[in-house]
Amino acid sequence: MTIRTTVATTQEYPAVGIRPTIDGRYHGVRESLEGTTMNMARRTAELIASKLRYPDGRPVRCVIADTCIGGVAEAAQCADKFRRENVGVSLTVTPCWCYGSETMDMDPLTPKAVWGFNGTERPGAVYLAAVLAAHAQKGLPAFGIYGRDVQDAGDTRVPADVEEKILRFVKAGMAVALMRGKSYLSMGGCSMGIAGSIVDPSFFESFLGMRVESVDLSEFTRRIRDNIFDAGEYRRALRWVRKNCREGHDPNPPATRRSRAKLDEEWEISVKMTLIARDLMYGCPSLAETGYIEESRGHNAIAGGFQGQRNWTDTFPNGDFLEAISNSSFDWDGLRMPRIIATENDSLNGVAMLFGYLLTNTAQVFADVRTYWSPEAVKRVTGHKLAGQAAGGIIHLINSGAAALDGSGCQSIGGKPALKPFWDITQKEMQGCLEATTWHPSVTEYFPGGGWSSKFVTRGQMPVTMSRVNLVKGLGPVLQVAEGWTVTLPAAAHKRLDDRTNNTWPTTWFAPRVTGSGAFRDVYAVMNNWGANHGVFSYGHIGADLLALASVLRIPVDMHNVPEESVFRPAVWARFGGDDFRACEKLGPLYG
Repeated sequence: MTIRTTVATTQEYPAVGIRPTIDGRYHGVRESLEGTTMNMARRTAELIASKLRYPDGRPVRCVIADTCIGGVAEAAQCADKFRRENVGVSLTVTPCWCYGSETMDMDPLTPKAVWGFNGTERPGAVYLAAVLAAHAQKGLPAFGIYGRDVQDAGDTRVPADVEEKILRFVKAGMAVALMRGKSYLSMGGCSMGIAGSIVDPSFFESFLGMRVESVDLSEFTRRIRDNIFDAGEYRRALRWVRKNCREGHDPNPPATRRSRAKLDEEWEISVKMTLIARDLMYGCPSLAETGYIEESRGHNAIAGGFQGQRNWTDTFPNGDFLEAISNSSFDWDGLRMPRIIATENDSLNGVAMLFGYLLTNTAQVFADVRTYWSPEAVKRVTGHKLAGQAAGGIIHLINSGAAALDGSGCQSIGGKPALKPFWDITQKEMQGCLEATTWHPSVTEYFPGGGWSSKFVTRGQMPVTMSRVNLVKGLGPVLQVAEGWTVTLPAAAHKRLDDRTNNTWPTTWFAPRVTGSGAFRDVYAVMNNWGANHGVFSYGHIGADLLALASVLRIPVDMHNVPEESVFRPAVWARFGGDDFRACEKLGPLYG
């Protein structure tokens, strides 16, 4: 089985820096703590490297300060080493009292956390409180990690609650570090007046540390016309498509059906578009060998969006195949990293996709948040009574012909449907996703230029999290998060509901977890409070991870159903009375 990574950056991945801080007093105090403190740092690094991976599957790299940090001189030496080692996330650990403002990490852009050992022999927790107060006073938010139970001085275990917080922080911090300095590639412009496709450079620059690169869609026509793509890969990809992309029924009436020759041409152009989109985002070294040096370099993108409708799709095949295959964990060269491309260039949904991807390393599923089906409406139309997790109703998530094929749910963990990082997907699971997907000629009235739409139905009982970023004038960006489950309907009931809309598009039945109050009073309230027509779902209940990430970026969350005990944000949020909006407003966007 082939496993291939796609390097989505022009730089090495950032590392996690571990800062062992210590009581600076010699003559017996510091000397007695050196071994314990440095071993705490080593245990932390081992934990992170054993549990977390970069998007290409390699273990997350940790860098430990050369010495324990007892004062400002050693703090400066550590900072120098971290700059040389491309450290993007900072975690301070200590079992004892240290000098707070003299040992703290002062880099304003690096996500920070402090683990103070909960023991009585030496007051690590006292240092934790003191240094977090310094972080708050200086406007440098840091997460505080403090174990619930007291440990003995010689206890080398990392308690489960401490491990959970360390990993949650590092995932969030690493996502921030991976985005910094990268690009969102806007392929085309505004699609059908969708606000998310009015790409806002200031948002990307100030909140994500990214730049926006824009390419007119005429660049696709030039590259198709002049064959500016890897010809060998194109032939290989087209053979793979003919073998693995099973065609389904044509939804068009006879008067608007396209000829077989036209459909074959649409396949060919769709494959070329997919290669071109990838090359625009990441570059393609083989292009330089044919004289296209500038084109070979790409735009250093970590995510992008394809406008499609209507300036492109009225004339050329739509971007459904491009988007579906790019966002999947595999293609003609086997298993690989997904490439985040937002349908209709909805950059804000693209950002939510990027958040989910960097936190989980799994494919993200873009969808229209199409319809709320109440139990009564489902019963009236189908005769089926919703039950279990779906008893309060379901939301129909359906994209206009494009979603990651992983979203079919044909991978498994513990015998249950799942989405997995590409390195854990088996050949059988990859083939299962392909076999669960049919490809249909696009509806000509929507897409006069043709194209192929993917269709699958997501398997039920998967824990998933739906999210979305919105921009609000006078407020800025806000994040929405809804944890829930996918739902399987009886075949006849599904068909009755699916046939009421376009039955050649990917469908997921989603039941959010309701709380009885606010935006999660019931399923209708979730649908009614959703901020736009699009959302993305990620595998797993990752709401707490999304909230942690948003807090680092200073993006408030306007609706979520994450249990209160799972919410983990920088310690200074408590000084704002837990008011997420006020904390984000006063601290300001991470990059100014």
